[in-house]
Amino acid sequence: MQVIAMHGWAGDAQGWEPFQAAWQQRSWGWQCGERGYGQQPPKAVAWQQGAGPRVLIAHSLGPHLVPPAVLEQADAVVLLASFGRFVPEGPAGRRLRAAVAAMAEQLASAQAGAMLESFLERAAAPQPVNLLPPGITAAPLTEAGRQRLAQDLALLAATAGLPPAFPARARVLIVEGGADQIVVPEARALLRDALPTADRLSLAGVGHCLLSPALMPLVCRWIEALA
Repeated sequence: MQVIAMHGWAGDAQGWEPFQAAWQQRSWGWQCGERGYGQQPPKAVAWQQGAGPRVLIAHSLGPHLVPPAVLEQADAVVLLASFGRFVPEGPAGRRLRAAVAAMAEQLASAQAGAMLESFLERAAAPQPVNLLPPGITAAPLTEAGRQRLAQDLALLAATAGLPPAFPARARVLIVEGGADQIVVPEARALLRDALPTADRLSLAGVGHCLLSPALMPLVCRWIEALA
């Protein structure tokens, strides 16, 4: 089994540390993509030829951040707190689009750090933000990191559905946070509608970052069942 993991907007590869021991214990090959928003340098990922079934695990915007060739060749995809389109149509979408526009303005100003800390608090909630591993707010943003965040925030706002390279024949697991404050219920429903045959799991009382001790064993058991 080989696993590629991709974080979402304002995340980094350190977020996968709780999974890495489980992957190693099972002798799975694994890689973690990195966009390089913070102090971690960007890191590209690619499947290893002949190394076994290919499983992509992606959080939130993650499916849109991996190269199309990686996505389209996946045999299975685990979507953690993801969405069909981030900004749905209708009143909820208009409010969310305005909020994203305000975040983009703050990202270009001296308020960028405070905005990111506020975003991560909402992403972790209702769990405390200190349960997250050190992330991109642990040090001042570089200009390159700020530019990548701005680019991907625009991508987030523009998503209109699954990426074109999403593999039609892949097995899919959708994991939702029942108390997600980032992905609105309408966007979660759009993802379920787009993938009607996917397996689904909702973690009650858990937010966008899916800070639950149940997450890792549940996901690993689902992957093991693919064999």
